[in-house]
Amino acid sequence: MTTSTPPLEHLHGWRHRRARPTLPEAHHSVAVPRGAGVVRKLLAFAGPGYLVAVGYMDPGNWATDLAGGARFGYTLLSVILLSNLMAILLQALSLKLGIVTGRDLAQACRDHYSRPVSFVLWVLCEIAIAACDLAEVIGSAIALNLLFGIPLVWGVCLTALDVLLILLLQRRGFRWLEAFVLALIVTIAVCFAAELVLSRPVAREVLGGLVPSAEIVTNPAMLYIAIGILGATVMPHNLYLHSAIVQTRKVGADEASKREAIRYATIDSTAALLFAFLVNGAILVVAAATFHNSGHRDVADIHDAYQLLTPLLGSAAASGLFALALLASGQNSTITGTLAGQIVMEGFLDIRLPAWLRRLITRLIAIVPAVVVTALYGERGTGKLLILSQVILSLQLSFAVVPLVYFTGQKSKMGPFANRKPLAVTAWLVAAGIIGLNAWLLVETFRPMLG
Repeated sequence: MTTSTPPLEHLHGWRHRRARPTLPEAHHSVAVPRGAGVVRKLLAFAGPGYLVAVGYMDPGNWATDLAGGARFGYTLLSVILLSNLMAILLQALSLKLGIVTGRDLAQACRDHYSRPVSFVLWVLCEIAIAACDLAEVIGSAIALNLLFGIPLVWGVCLTALDVLLILLLQRRGFRWLEAFVLALIVTIAVCFAAELVLSRPVAREVLGGLVPSAEIVTNPAMLYIAIGILGATVMPHNLYLHSAIVQTRKVGADEASKREAIRYATIDSTAALLFAFLVNGAILVVAAATFHNSGHRDVADIHDAYQLLTPLLGSAAASGLFALALLASGQNSTITGTLAGQIVMEGFLDIRLPAWLRRLITRLIAIVPAVVVTALYGERGTGKLLILSQVILSLQLSFAVVPLVYFTGQKSKMGPFANRKPLAVTAWLVAAGIIGLNAWLLVETFRPMLG
């Protein structure tokens, strides 16, 4: 006999009834077959995890992974692995919050915290989205420059036109959106699989890089890149995004249906993020094998990497594959950035804007600093801005992680789905680790200024 969860409004941890869903046009739009086999259920729930995983292989990741691999070899591969494990845990908590409560993380924050606190959290999240969008703008502009010779400043401006692509996909349905994203992910993976073959890394050294080194914490330059990798991997707006898009699946209100949904959605998320780890790891490994081991350790931006790949790897296809993967990465990230921005604004402020307008606002916020830096400092400036954007993301991460871990650990809010003690302790340790690393980064950054 199936045990039913109490109606959501009867869970006394929430002050108000559940608000209207964000992304209402896609809410419960994907049917889940009842009584179907495991394979059909997996296919029904497959999709949201890959939309989230896109954020873990965006141009910001490229900048930090390339810089880390070129300067420090395979050492920071362990940071990518640890960051990915953190991401798997946090995204699992995010999807559970959405499935159980019918609230996304932004709506949960608005319900729980006072209006001033909720407003501050919204502002911080918008800063994180703007930083992420900045990376997407610069990455796409660089790809257009490398593939078609379009000047960087004009490429930055052209990225605003991707609003039309997103509108077209949204009108076709959420499954079309997921399919398009998956196609671009496969493109990125194929390109870097070819790059790996061409770069011929030493397997023993790659495996050694998966073991954490104390130097990562003691070396300020290495720590800065490591925090950038963390910010590029565990992205704060993805926690808001995932808690909303899992609600595109039409799941029953009873406890058994929700447990099943959590199980299959977690499989989808974990598989997608492990795939993202392979892509990010491949970027760093290619950089380490190609640049670090050949003495080109000052490669600090994407443009340098593109110029050196062909002469160092001895294949004209190397640079072309690199630029094609970068363009796919930038375009992919624009889709999830749009959805995240819409979810955050609606969830925190209960304000609904047309998708094209929300995207245009976000794009303009990112385009202005990108145009200024590109015009003043050229390619070098954009590379540094990419890494800085990822550090900003990491500094904002705590403000999304702490509420998520707290909400999912409360029985009054989650009922029988609240985190059990081992999971709760692990989640809080992850949150504490993120806060600690960010605090250390701030100390190391400002110590020289204080003498």
